[in-house]
Amino acid sequence: MNSFLFSALAGLVLASANAGPSDEMYEELRLLPPGPAAESLAEDIIASQQESGSATADILLERAMIAGVSSDIETAREFLDRAIAVEPEFAEAWFQRAVIFAAQGEFDQAIYDLNEALTFEPRHFNAWLMLGNVFEQLGQTREALESYREVLKIYPAHSTARTQVRRLEPLVFGRAI
Repeated sequence: MNSFLFSALAGLVLASANAGPSDEMYEELRLLPPGPAAESLAEDIIASQQESGSATADILLERAMIAGVSSDIETAREFLDRAIAVEPEFAEAWFQRAVIFAAQGEFDQAIYDLNEALTFEPRHFNAWLMLGNVFEQLGQTREALESYREVLKIYPAHSTARTQVRRLEPLVFGRAI
């Protein structure tokens, strides 16, 4: 095997081992004030979450997202089922499938999938945000508030989570006199 080919293959293996956002990215996100820099870093983290380390799972996720954009929800779900089968610890595949379940009103299954996503990536702020939304739809205001607060521990500049916390705190704890 020539050295160029070996180097290219070794690079692919190393890239796969380092899939997903780095700890440094999350730490920087936690420290950034609200604004374009925080939003840009959050987008980079979201893009990194779509990398599982498995080329097959990544392609299945990509195809699921394309099917979802085309409103072919059943096909999207099938691709996500396959991605999870190939890479059971792929948090983003669990999250994307939870989005489908929530949109279809299958809240128990959405909560299950969100919990799986958060088991494999506890800093998945969009999974926490979705969990808060699902809890709100179920009338579980306290649990929703706790979920939105988890978003803010990871991404303090998240405007939607901040708004939801401000809105829900008086409902959960009452208004000060």
